[in-house]
Amino acid sequence: MSGLSRCSRRLARFPVVFVVLAGLLAGCASLTGTLTSDAPTSESKEYTSQAAKRIFTAGYGSITEKYIEPVDIKSIALNGIRGLGALDPALTVEERDGGIVLMRSDKIQARFTLPATRDVDAWAGLTADVMAAGRKVSDDLRSASAEKVYEAVFDGSLSDLDVFSRYAGAEEARRNRAKREGFGGIGIRFRIHKGAVRVTWVIKSTPARAAGMKVGDRIIRINGKSVEGMKSEDVISELRGPVDSQVSLTIARSGVANVMPFEIVRAHIDSTTVFARIEDGIAVFRISSFNRGTARSLREKIVELLRTRNEETKGLILDLRANPGGLLKQSVRVADLFLAEGKISSSRGRHPESIQFFDAGGHDITHGLPMVVLVDGKSASAAEIVAAALQDTGRAVVAGTTSFGKGTVQTVIRLPNDGEITLTWSRLFTPAGNVLHGLGVRPGVCTSGLSAGQRNLWSALMADRQKTIAALSRWRQSPHDKPEARRELRVSCPAERRGDKMELAVARMILEDPALYAGVLGLAAGAANDNYQKAENRGS
Repeated sequence: MSGLSRCSRRLARFPVVFVVLAGLLAGCASLTGTLTSDAPTSESKEYTSQAAKRIFTAGYGSITEKYIEPVDIKSIALNGIRGLGALDPALTVEERDGGIVLMRSDKIQARFTLPATRDVDAWAGLTADVMAAGRKVSDDLRSASAEKVYEAVFDGSLSDLDVFSRYAGAEEARRNRAKREGFGGIGIRFRIHKGAVRVTWVIKSTPARAAGMKVGDRIIRINGKSVEGMKSEDVISELRGPVDSQVSLTIARSGVANVMPFEIVRAHIDSTTVFARIEDGIAVFRISSFNRGTARSLREKIVELLRTRNEETKGLILDLRANPGGLLKQSVRVADLFLAEGKISSSRGRHPESIQFFDAGGHDITHGLPMVVLVDGKSASAAEIVAAALQDTGRAVVAGTTSFGKGTVQTVIRLPNDGEITLTWSRLFTPAGNVLHGLGVRPGVCTSGLSAGQRNLWSALMADRQKTIAALSRWRQSPHDKPEARRELRVSCPAERRGDKMELAVARMILEDPALYAGVLGLAAGAANDNYQKAENRGS
């Protein structure tokens, strides 16, 4: 059994394990709806001390058990308690004489004894007790919803941890789960312009496609409700729903006199993340992020393109520019599509289950087809895992600029209120053994500062080859606890956002010249091997 198979089963024990660049997976007005919760039960939206204690216990316990570095339950709980100041700035908490006092406008309102142990349940109980006391003296706190209280507490608890550890309330968590795991919907994207809700994309193999919906259709009513005045989130909420439930649409179509009714049964929808085309014998695959369906979709598109091509395929380009990341397991599976053997990645943290090793499963579905991976300064986390694995194993040339450098793994802990804590719990290591975090992937072909009109790529590569080899060598030896030194290394190929066509042209140039391709593969490996020497002689 391959290492990939073993680790996939270990990952399956947890709700979600992923690597993602915070803030870049913003939602769009695309496929439809509001997922129903798959949790057995959900706490009431009304605030009660009993429910709050259960939620604080679950959150505090997960933080102290799973965070990548040891954390003190006292600091976690006290920071959480101080979070009430976000709801009423007049409320403050101070430590005094082995306990804490709750203050309002510099007057003591209540005193509490600190737990003498590391008992998570006791600290959660203290948090709930302080909140209860605060609600007695503060109108702002008393009128705050349960969700606002949980948000204030967990924002405080996580405030001293890293920027990728955060809390999401129940509604935000449902949206996040839809991005990662899919949702019940019909399979369209739409845009609202001047009040009209127009379909911009009907996804293949979805209920909307099967029902006959088309791009350009204008949605007039959903389940009998007029869409007039609806915002994008309102339309999405109406269109989404439980899998196998039905949604009724009234559609206006150009060239058709009467409106058209549609009765569509919702299905599980994974947001499209893979886009493919083939031009002049080179297949181009762009991955926008990594969700539950990414590896499967990429495999299908590769097989389809290679089976139906009308000419000899010269190579393929995997475009990961501006890809902010996503699910760890999916990034490993994507890399595994191209690797017959070797390491893909490993992760190590404090929790035993965070220590994982991922090896290739033994089958390259492209049979070694020449390959270039494109990255830029916004390629992060899961995208960096793929790029590093394919570069370190010598499977592909990586071109572009230094990537973002987000190399930690997050696990998502679902709380009794349906909210989530996203918690950093391990660091990622490349096949070469270096830590990605704070460093990123350094391309073998650096395009930083290269203009679109610069044609003599070969001369530029030859002039910088020793510098590139030296930079890659230092890259792989850089200790993760020297952040300043790692930042200095990134200067050798500054991270830039490269959204233009220049990198695609560079990738095509490399793939269309076998000697150049062999040369830069050797360059990325940090050695002037025979293939590289031949390429150098050719270019002189």
